[in-house]
Amino acid sequence: MTSEDDPFHDCELDPEAILGTHTFEDVLFTDDTETPVNVLTGETPAHSQATVEEAKEFAASIDTETPQIALPASVESQVETQSKPYTAAAFFHFKATGSLKRHRAYHAAYESDGFAVDFEADYESGDLTITVGRADEA
Repeated sequence: MTSEDDPFHDCELDPEAILGTHTFEDVLFTDDTETPVNVLTGETPAHSQATVEEAKEFAASIDTETPQIALPASVESQVETQSKPYTAAAFFHFKATGSLKRHRAYHAAYESDGFAVDFEADYESGDLTITVGRADEA
């Protein structure tokens, strides 16, 4: 196998680092995601009011081949851009997995025929679980 054929050729992590099941806790948008509060009225601005269902629908509506998840948007970005309290990203996004190294390794595995990659987004707990196995073992 040449380096061009190896989906991990430009990754800092090898497949062993992501094989198995890994849970990333409290990384998804939930009903408890922090939203800004107007100090004068004590209310959350309309643009920051959202439900988990809206966030999941938004993530699912993104036109891409890679499944999307709803991540919480920072309070700062909600205020600055008057945006919703969530954003969509690929399920292996570094904001969810905690590092660019893992992001690249999960992406390589997802794009490769040699691996089976599955994920579960638990919007109640905010946990994201990603499972990676070798395709020949599935």
